[in-house]
Amino acid sequence: MNNYDTLSEAISNLQQRGYTYDFNLKPECLECASLKIEIHPEEFEVDELHRFEGMSSTDDNSILYAISSKNGVKGILVDAYGVYAENISEEMRKKLR
Repeated sequence: MNNYDTLSEAISNLQQRGYTYDFNLKPECLECASLKIEIHPEEFEVDELHRFEGMSSTDDNSILYAISSKNGVKGILVDAYGVYAENISEEMRKKLR
């Protein structure tokens, strides 16, 4: 697995490797707005996870997930550390650990 210095570097590299869609986190699933689909926990795998810590503020901490679905859709999810921890289902929480 690659180590990246910045979030933008990681996103760029993952996009070059085929993770071309953007996912949004919903309570029970991931949403891909451009494809108008929802992907539930049993339908995707987390291929890579990268953590980034902000230089100036702990509020800048983020996690980047490289995700592939069972139907072949590959994309990325960017999340802040722990921000959604209470707003997602237990299945989603376990999948994104």
